[in-house]
Amino acid sequence: MHRIEEFLDMKNEVTEWRRHLHRHPELNYKLYNTANFVTEKLASFGINNIETGIAETGIVALIQGELGEGPTIGLRADMDALPISEASNKPWASEIPGLMHGCGHDGHTAMLLGAAKYLTATRNFKGVVALIFQPAEEDGRGAQRMVQEGIMDRFGISQVFSMHNWPGMPVGQFAICDGAISSALDEFDIIVKGKGGHAAKPHLTNDPIVIAAQIIIGLQTLVSRKTDSQESLVISVTKLNAGTAYNVIPESVQISGTVRTLKSGLRDFAEKHIRSCAEGIASGFDAHVEYTHRRLEPLMFNHTKGTTFAISAARGLVGHDAVDSNAKPSMGSEDFAYMLEARPGAYIRLGNGPTPYVHDPAYDFNDEALPYGIGYWVNLTETTLSP
Repeated sequence: MHRIEEFLDMKNEVTEWRRHLHRHPELNYKLYNTANFVTEKLASFGINNIETGIAETGIVALIQGELGEGPTIGLRADMDALPISEASNKPWASEIPGLMHGCGHDGHTAMLLGAAKYLTATRNFKGVVALIFQPAEEDGRGAQRMVQEGIMDRFGISQVFSMHNWPGMPVGQFAICDGAISSALDEFDIIVKGKGGHAAKPHLTNDPIVIAAQIIIGLQTLVSRKTDSQESLVISVTKLNAGTAYNVIPESVQISGTVRTLKSGLRDFAEKHIRSCAEGIASGFDAHVEYTHRRLEPLMFNHTKGTTFAISAARGLVGHDAVDSNAKPSMGSEDFAYMLEARPGAYIRLGNGPTPYVHDPAYDFNDEALPYGIGYWVNLTETTLSP
C-alpha cells in the first residue's frame, strides 16, 4: 500500500494537464479537444489498447498488469464542463466565453491520467484496469450511454469505481459510505389550465396563478406531513412561468421542479402524490392540470465489497482518521449511478479544501488534491487486483 509521499512529485506535471483542460472546457458529448488530449496522453504513457468514440467522445483504455491473469476493474472520470461564465480570476481561467469547468471534471480527468501514467510504468497488479473517461455527466446521460453501448461486457469489467472532489472537506481527506450515497433525481412539469380574464374582474376567472400558488404550498406538505421524517425526500419547485401582461390573468401556468430521494419507493410515492395533489387542488377551483414526470438519474448505491476496497485504499494512503467511512448521503445526483447499477463498486469523495462549491462561477479544482486522487486510484487498483 502506497503512502501519499510517493505521489507528490507528480503534482507539477499533472497540474499542467489540469490547467490546460481548465482553459479549454467543452460541453456534454462535444468533447473533441478534450478527448484528443486524453488519448494522446494515454498513448504517450505506452498504453496501446485505447478505444475512442464511445458515447460520441468517451474513451476506454486498458492496462494489463504483470502479476498474472485476473479480473478487470473500471476506474471512471468525467470530462465535461458547464455552461457558466467563470469568475475565479485565476491565470488559467477558461478561455471559452460562457463555459467553465465548474464541477472539477478537469481535476478528475487529470488525476486518472496521472494514475494511468503510474500504473503503466509499474503494472504491480494482476488482471486489467479499464480507464473510463466519460462525457456528458452534467447532461445526466453520459454514463448511461456508455453502459448501453456495452462497455461493461465488451471490456469484461467486473467492478467499477469513481471519485468526486468535495469542496468544504479538507484536502487529504476522503469520505464514503456503504449503501445509498447520492439521491435519485426526477423532474416534473405541472401545467395548470383554467379561465383567465381581465385583472380588474378576477371573479369572472378561476385564476390559474392562485391555483398554482396553492399547489406549490400543497407540495411542501408531501414532505412535511406525508413522508416519514427519518426518510429523505426533497421536492423543489424551481420554475414558474405565467402571464404576459400586468392587466391580464392568464389561462395557464407552468410549474416545474425536481424530486430527490434516497429510497426507490419514495420515487413512486412522489410521482403519485405530486400528481394527485395538483389535480385535487385544481379540481377544487374548477380547473385541471397536465402532469409530466421524468425519471432521470437513479439512486447511487455503493456496494459493500467495493466500499471495503475503497476504504482500505484511502486509509492506506492517508491514514485511518482521514477517511470518513460513514459519510452522510448527498441529495445531489450523479449519473455514475448507472454504472453502479450495471456492476458493483463504489464512489468516494475527495477533499477539495475551503473552495466555493461546485457549479459556482468562482469555483476551481484545488491542485493540492491531485496527488491524493492519483494515490487513491493506484492503491485501489493494487488492492482490488492483488495476487
